[in-house]
Amino acid sequence: MLFTTPLAYAVMFAPLIYIFFFNRNLMSMDKETAMLHLGIFAALNGLSLGAIFLVYTAASITKTFFITASTFGAISLYGYSTKKDLTSLGSFAYMGLIGLIIASLVNLFLRSPALDFTVSFIGVGIFTILTAYDTQKLKSIYYGMNGTAIRAFF
Repeated sequence: MLFTTPLAYAVMFAPLIYIFFFNRNLMSMDKETAMLHLGIFAALNGLSLGAIFLVYTAASITKTFFITASTFGAISLYGYSTKKDLTSLGSFAYMGLIGLIIASLVNLFLRSPALDFTVSFIGVGIFTILTAYDTQKLKSIYYGMNGTAIRAFF
């Protein structure tokens, strides 16, 4: 019933808005406060994503999950193992992400099926590039620290 009202947008965007404000002070918080904020974020994220189970079938969600997880694993493996420097592609993809967000906001008002399809198609490409770029970046950070993990909260 909540998702048929304008309050649905508040529920959808609450995790995103919360993480923007929470992320700024994360490294200066003590462990207990950080864990509290992560719990609140997880609850907001669960509420936001819970709407998916109201709209789609369990089989559809499961199939989409495995396709997405397989794609993420393959692209992440590529980003980890490639010798090609993905830095220039990563900054290009971030610019594309900004354009994608703007196009999505415009399409909230236009409700164009063609623009919706285009945004979805381009979004898959942008996030594929960002996944490979971020994996390569994490690998270089890890090896830059001589193979030691950061132990901020553990």
